[in-house]
Amino acid sequence: MPRFLISVFGLLVLIGSGGVAAEGDTATLESVISKYRADVVLASGGSAEASPLFMSQAERRIAFAHFDVLFPTRVIRNSGEASPLPPAQVDLSSVRFTANEKDMTVGELLDSEQMMGLLVVQDGKVLMEHYAADHGADVPWVTFSVTKSVTSLLIGAAIHDGYIDSVADPIVKYLPRLAGSEYGESRVQDILQMASGIAWNEDYEDPESDVARAAALNGVALADYLVQLPRVAPPGTRFNYNTAESNLLGEVLRSAIGMNAAPYLSQKIWQPMGMESDANWLLSLPEDRETGGCCISATLRDYARLGLFALADGVLPDGTRILPEGWMAASTTPSEGYDGYGYKWWLDADGRYGAYGIFGQTIAVDPKAKLVIAVHSNAQAADGSAYGQKLEAALAAISEHLRGG
Repeated sequence: MPRFLISVFGLLVLIGSGGVAAEGDTATLESVISKYRADVVLASGGSAEASPLFMSQAERRIAFAHFDVLFPTRVIRNSGEASPLPPAQVDLSSVRFTANEKDMTVGELLDSEQMMGLLVVQDGKVLMEHYAADHGADVPWVTFSVTKSVTSLLIGAAIHDGYIDSVADPIVKYLPRLAGSEYGESRVQDILQMASGIAWNEDYEDPESDVARAAALNGVALADYLVQLPRVAPPGTRFNYNTAESNLLGEVLRSAIGMNAAPYLSQKIWQPMGMESDANWLLSLPEDRETGGCCISATLRDYARLGLFALADGVLPDGTRILPEGWMAASTTPSEGYDGYGYKWWLDADGRYGAYGIFGQTIAVDPKAKLVIAVHSNAQAADGSAYGQKLEAALAAISEHLRGG
């Protein structure tokens, strides 16, 4: 199942629906607020969270940089002391790749309207840093389903801190409200791998499907919905993309650590990793809880630092270990149910892996090349766009080039 496609519909349910804007419309922050800000939409009787899926590209270009203005969020505080990303400029613009049966260069991709920012870091040094004219290093940009991989990192941190004993723990240990349901047999690992074995209908065209009814739920409401679902496979044996279970993982985390996810992320990664800027995390309504599967907004350099944190197996620049030793190796081991997915990380060819969100948001990691590529995008469509295919091919070509291939 394509990595971006299944993220699209999770977001569709998470964020609701809004009006369709004509492509080519001009947009300002004021016009975007007037149509899509959560309180404005509520006041008009619409959904609590109008969807970026139905915005024009011009509107998304503004909205993706202002999620904290449009929607309820919680701040992820930085320390005020950024870790260095020293420059080592390398011209990668002539690297060639083929996409959509067309031969092109990285430079041509950078010139596309959909490319907002690209940062290439190898051995801790910035080889290339590019921004669109109306974008920049200090602009936070929404990650969408990249957030799932961050939630996975936080589960690892909670295990290292002793809040969670092991991925083999049954989730009812942390969410006793699920006791007596089929989730009683599912482990933390099964939820990380989207392999709980619980029935779930992710049909986005069916208004009666599970995803339509429950994918935006958190807390008690989420648990009350999930306890009624039957088991269709043994835990860990079948991959079934389940939007609600990313939120469920966030509930496991919150219960285990006894605090909200955003301050824990700040404490464990954002501040000690030396992120340059504050970030923010979308909250579900009305619970005011971080949405485990979506929508941290961060600058491109801080996207890259998240990749560097994963590349280092959760060891900070000062040598402090945040994740259990070998956590990223376990996170990027193919699951029994699907060899393209680990602990909420997508597994690519030849040892590469990544965190991916709709419209082309990317943190791509290549351990063999000691390489991280971070991307802010505004693709023509949430998934399946010509730009998305070019981006995927370009990332693979850059990795191959920097491996000396």
